[in-house]
Amino acid sequence: MESTYVPQALSVSDKLLHGAMYMLLAGSWMFPVGRCFPLRVAPYIWVWVGVVGYGALMEVLQRYCTLTRSGDMADLYSDAAGAAVGVLCVALFLIINRKP
Repeated sequence: MESTYVPQALSVSDKLLHGAMYMLLAGSWMFPVGRCFPLRVAPYIWVWVGVVGYGALMEVLQRYCTLTRSGDMADLYSDAAGAAVGVLCVALFLIINRKP
């Protein structure tokens, strides 16, 4: 298999893309959960854990089940950070727009 050189700028962009994708994923999971449990912290944590678990599963599957992809811990860290931002953004949105 031939090794290819990946420029550093593309690597950084890849991490930002991972973070943005998992931010959107966590946010989309968070809206229905946040509307059902607006003032509870545990559901927000469970959504984050679920999204990060999904990201970890994807990295493991890339590492062991494909020939063209490789699992990367830096990608998982980007996924976790993006998921945290997504959960926090939706939580703040729901708190600010809460009806008395």
